[in-house]
Amino acid sequence: MAGLTAPAPVVTARYGGSRSYSGSRRSRQSDSDEEQALDISSIRSSTVRLIDQQQNMVGVVPKSEAIQMAEDAELDLVILSPDADPPVVRIMDYNKYRYELQKKKRVQQKKSAASRMDLKELKMGYNIDQHDYDVRLRAARKFLKDGDKVKVIVNLKGRENDFRNIAIELIRRFQNDVGELATEESKNFRDRNIFIALVPNKAVLQKTQELPKKRDKSAINEVSAGV
Repeated sequence: MAGLTAPAPVVTARYGGSRSYSGSRRSRQSDSDEEQALDISSIRSSTVRLIDQQQNMVGVVPKSEAIQMAEDAELDLVILSPDADPPVVRIMDYNKYRYELQKKKRVQQKKSAASRMDLKELKMGYNIDQHDYDVRLRAARKFLKDGDKVKVIVNLKGRENDFRNIAIELIRRFQNDVGELATEESKNFRDRNIFIALVPNKAVLQKTQELPKKRDKSAINEVSAGV
């Protein structure tokens, strides 16, 4: 990038039309997108459609003029649309621009990770006892409150298939006991691997999360009133 002092500045033509200045030759990144965005020599057209550093559309100018303007501003000339006629280029600080893109990408990835559901599987026998049933029910409620998906499975082996109706009733009972915490996403009551997939009911979860906040506010008000 221009601005660094050096006895013999080196202008690196990185695909996309940027010129960066440095005191010594820097190793280029292998990223092909960057190479394409910063190699002004790839533009065969003698003219370009220029956007300046304030993001104003300058219009069609000779390529040499666009390069000179970027040099004068000590910024990069970056190709935005190499296939346009003429190609569209923009004067900018490419390193800063790339940093902002990476920052936005990281934020989006965090949001995506936060919204992504994990799948929790709970297996039961068709003749499960009450204690084990209650353990799985508590686990399902916890998983759902944590924002995870729950898949409740009853495997029927061999002659156990004769008890299919009991297994289905068990699954339905489990769903009813979970209540409004979840909504049904999918189910399979036909094969030996009977299951139902439950996903968190966001509206109900949001209400349960808001209740503690309201209680906290009420407690604060009561304390304030008593002072």
